[in-house]
Amino acid sequence: MTSRIDTQALKERQRQLARQVIDQDDLRLPPQLVAGVDAAFPDGGRTTRAAAVLMRFPGLELMDEVVHEQPTELPYIPGFLSFRELPAILGALERLSVPPELVFCDGQGRAHPRRFGIACHLGVTTGLATIGVGKSRLCGRHEEPGPEKGDAVALSDDDEVIGRVLRSRSRVRPLYISVGHRVSLETAVELVLACTPTYRLPEPVRRADRLAGHR
Repeated sequence: MTSRIDTQALKERQRQLARQVIDQDDLRLPPQLVAGVDAAFPDGGRTTRAAAVLMRFPGLELMDEVVHEQPTELPYIPGFLSFRELPAILGALERLSVPPELVFCDGQGRAHPRRFGIACHLGVTTGLATIGVGKSRLCGRHEEPGPEKGDAVALSDDDEVIGRVLRSRSRVRPLYISVGHRVSLETAVELVLACTPTYRLPEPVRRADRLAGHR
């Protein structure tokens, strides 16, 4: 199935859309409504299940949460996951009672080989401000951040800073934070920390992760 996909065309599409990313603050600060999104693939990948969770900032009171399922449109191809996840994530966001001002994405933003992970793809497609919150490194190199919450180091690729490696909770594995759209990297790190009072993941992403079916 993968051989039928024109990956060169997808690469060119990523490069074209990456040029539309705004990597400076272009949103109300602080935001009032923030969301978290995530996608999972039950049924052996035949179905895409996307979850969206809406919270009020800064108290993180839950306002709405939805799940949207639809047939998966693309197979898994490394580096192109956003094309697989995005349709269902858009469906989930459309079902929220109120649109968010900022979306935390379970995945990468600029910290991607072509600087266009799911957070960038979602942001450019919808115009929403987005932040990439990766659980693991997709590309780039970095030193080890300090052990305490808030400790961070640069994530770099070919001498370009593409994100921050952030200790969101003391003495746990760090997160990989990167620009999605309409948010600077510095603000992205600040907002991730503000939404991470207890656990490793920002609360909107943690709840979306569980709602989508991850454990």
